[in-house]
Amino acid sequence: MRIGKFCFALAVFVTAAGLAPAPSPLRAQATLTEDERNTIEVVKQLRNSVVFVTNIQRVRDFFFSSEEEVPRGSGSGFVWDDQGHIVTNYHVIEDGDIFNVTLPNQQERRARLVGKEPNKDIAVLRIEGDRSALFAVRTGSSRDLQVGQKVIAIGNPFGFDHTVTTGIVSALGRSMPGAGGVTIRDMIQTDASINPGNSGGPLLDSSGALIGMNTMIISPSGASSGIGFAVPVDTIKKIVPEIIRFGKVIRPWIGVILLDDRFARRAGIEGVIIREVPENSEAYRAGLRGLGRDRQGQLFIRDIITAVDGAPVRSYDDLYTALDNRKIGDTVALTAVRDNKERKVRLTLVRAG
Repeated sequence: MRIGKFCFALAVFVTAAGLAPAPSPLRAQATLTEDERNTIEVVKQLRNSVVFVTNIQRVRDFFFSSEEEVPRGSGSGFVWDDQGHIVTNYHVIEDGDIFNVTLPNQQERRARLVGKEPNKDIAVLRIEGDRSALFAVRTGSSRDLQVGQKVIAIGNPFGFDHTVTTGIVSALGRSMPGAGGVTIRDMIQTDASINPGNSGGPLLDSSGALIGMNTMIISPSGASSGIGFAVPVDTIKKIVPEIIRFGKVIRPWIGVILLDDRFARRAGIEGVIIREVPENSEAYRAGLRGLGRDRQGQLFIRDIITAVDGAPVRSYDDLYTALDNRKIGDTVALTAVRDNKERKVRLTLVRAG
């Protein structure tokens, strides 16, 4: 008998000895590795902790005096506590008037803006209603992270909710320009794929603890190229409780009003120009002065801040960074220059206005 084809449906094969049973079928699923099981477990832990944030802006039509709600952008967020607070990036909610939060069960809730800190690209929303199905993330620490350790990112890139990517900590201590106009320092660099829509989502370690918030990427195409950055959780733990309590960050300051850096650059000045000093302030009593006017009414520069406790200050960014880890009531030594003469001025930091 001529056999033109093997018939696998008969589940037999021909041998010299006759008929024999076919080989066992391949296993339906390969054994999971330890690393795969770890990722799956972390994702299960966080399935009710990551949300989708939509930013809507009210736009008024000049000719018809009508108002239209226009989508401004979207991103991710994560549950901070059992009071309904959601943490996300400032640039996700920037210029928005209405904020909708889509929960893991696909319910959509209206949220109100509790507060924001543009200089750290952090914002806090709060949703109302039943929160029993939501669980706060467990916060870890970014202080002891090591380059090469595993990280897991969860977010909503391009609107695909609860997308999971993994990678490693590629570098630590990175400085990147933030949405608020100053440099965000000590950022975590990761090669976990981060795309538009991931902003505001959690970056987790292998135990499922929050170590950062996915914030930005460097990419010529606008999509992930393996260079993503996250605000470290130690910064988040410092900023978010203040926003929840006060609606903003209570920041220490030197009690003066500064001139925009653009004017200093135009004048070829390295440092921060003092624009105004309130007369009832310690800075005024210490001799610091702002801009003055000559007899012809022309403005002239008096004091320029060039250092804080010996650390050079070339711009507002430098001054902000120098005071970032200080507290209200701390004393600092400013180096001020007037008429090309340098002097030291000691000031007690006050609450920023």
